[in-house]
Amino acid sequence: MGKQEKAARTVGTKGMPRKDRERLILDAAAEEFGRKGYARGSTAEVASRAGITKPMIYEYFGSKDGLYLTCLERAGTRLVAAVSSAQEGPSDLTRAARTLAAIFHALETRLDDWELVYDTTLPADGALHTAATVHRRELNRLGSVGVAEFLDSPLAEDPLDTDLATHLWYGTVSAAVTWWRHHPEQTAAEMTSRCERIFAALSRAPEPGAIRPA
Repeated sequence: MGKQEKAARTVGTKGMPRKDRERLILDAAAEEFGRKGYARGSTAEVASRAGITKPMIYEYFGSKDGLYLTCLERAGTRLVAAVSSAQEGPSDLTRAARTLAAIFHALETRLDDWELVYDTTLPADGALHTAATVHRRELNRLGSVGVAEFLDSPLAEDPLDTDLATHLWYGTVSAAVTWWRHHPEQTAAEMTSRCERIFAALSRAPEPGAIRPA
C-alpha cells in the first residue's frame, strides 16, 4: 500500500463513529492474525489495513493482547452459536451437513475467524490461550455429542469407535475449512453442497465386513 493510499484511508476514517471504527479495526486484525497467527501478527500492519494510526489501537484495546482477545471472543462466540443452532433435527448424516453448513455460513464473510480460535502460535499460558480453549472445548463438545448420537446403534458398541469417529469429524471440519481457504471463490452454499455430495457418496459405503483382504 502506497503512502497516498494510506493517507486517503486515514482521512476516510475521520469522523467515523467509534463503534464503526472499532469494527473496522477488528476486521483488519482478524485478517492479519488469521493469516499470520498471534506470534507473527503486527499491530502496525493492522493499523495500516484499517487506515488508522497505531496509537489508536492501544487507545481502543489497550494492547496487542487486548486486540487479539476481542477478535477471538467475537470469532469464538459466533462459531459456537452457529454450531449450537445446527443441532436440532435427526442425528444422522444430515446433522453433519447442517453443522458444516452453519460453520460455512458463519465463516463466509470472516473466514479468518476459524484460525483465530485454533491459532497454534498463542502462548501456552495466559488469557489468550485460556479464552481459545474455552471456545475449542465447547465446539468439541458439540461435535462429540453429535457423533455419539449418530453412532448410537448396535453397529457402534465399541467406545473406541466413537472416539475415532469424533477425531475423524474434527479432522473433516478442519480440512474443509483449510481447503476453503485455498479456494476462497467458493461460497458457503457451494461448500455445503460439495460436502453433501461427499456425505451422500460415503453413505453408500459397503456394510461392515463386506470388504475382505485379497
